[in-house]
Amino acid sequence: MALSRAGSRGGSAMMLLYRIRQAGLSGGVNNATRSSVLLRSSSQQFCRFSSKAKHSGGWGSLIVSKLRLVNEKYERFLERNFPAFYLLYSTFFRGLRLLLQDGSEVRRIKVKMARQGLSKEQLPYRDMETLRQFRRDIIKALPVALVSIPPFANYLVFVLMYFFPRQVLIRHFWTPKQQVEFQQVYHGQRARLYPRLVNDLTRTAPKVSDRDLQSQLLQLCNKVQGGAHPGIGEIQAVRHLFTGPPLGMKRLQVEHMRCLSSLFFLTSRLPAALIRRRLWSHSVELLQLDRALSMLGLHQLSEPELRSACYLRGLNSTCLSTTQCREWLYQWLQLSTRLKDSEASLLLHSMVLLAMNYPSRS
Repeated sequence: MALSRAGSRGGSAMMLLYRIRQAGLSGGVNNATRSSVLLRSSSQQFCRFSSKAKHSGGWGSLIVSKLRLVNEKYERFLERNFPAFYLLYSTFFRGLRLLLQDGSEVRRIKVKMARQGLSKEQLPYRDMETLRQFRRDIIKALPVALVSIPPFANYLVFVLMYFFPRQVLIRHFWTPKQQVEFQQVYHGQRARLYPRLVNDLTRTAPKVSDRDLQSQLLQLCNKVQGGAHPGIGEIQAVRHLFTGPPLGMKRLQVEHMRCLSSLFFLTSRLPAALIRRRLWSHSVELLQLDRALSMLGLHQLSEPELRSACYLRGLNSTCLSTTQCREWLYQWLQLSTRLKDSEASLLLHSMVLLAMNYPSRS
């Protein structure tokens, strides 16, 4: 026990010395001189605290409070003298804290599932969404973590993080400005595929043997191509086309599936069978989320949750009001909660049909 306390005291002292040294190195000669003075005064104070701690037994609390004080001074120094670096510094530690909170939340959900014998689709909406988002975050962060393992490779990672934050970092490590900017970029990549997917539906219409369904599909595509927002009834009228040929999940053309994969930002350069399987998995997961969200109720969502839900389903929510987001999500749930798992293909195409022209330009 005494050995572990001594180790913690030594580790804390080393952290103190390291931060003071870093302040000196980052600020040049003047700051280095200032840091040396701070080091001497801190050493004297540290010794005083140490002698007091022998009598009071409060080693841990004294060291933690001293380190917290030094850290606060260091952050104020950065904020005052290096505001750009301080923004990166504070964003990084805020992101690290949020990521650890997510990890703790995921662990709580997993324990809950194990104790109560729950499956994933039986979870409440927020728990289900937390698991989905955390899995995507970890998948994106894993390559960076692996690259940083070799000696001195972490310096390369820092360079990549600075120059390519959108590609390398996950959402927790973005500044608020970057979050809005990067969401616009990602949605722009997705929205460029919308006209192509609608054109593919138009070219598929002649393959429909039922003349009425063929006519309804063409009318729906022409309406969307004309800049109008379709109604839920118009989409439901052609739902049978998305269970079998020619638009069922098992009947889609490979290039069409590759285009749909990009809506979920999935790798499209994979064998057709694997692409189909991943599309099926993501569409069913989205159906389960919609059912859980319908049970929760849209009025229970905060504004960030509401906008995030719209963005996940293909809508650029950054340029819409809260009322518009809620109205669109209500329309989406009216459609998706009535679909079966076998109609997952219609759900994927509805991301295009319902989001492309909302609010209507006509």
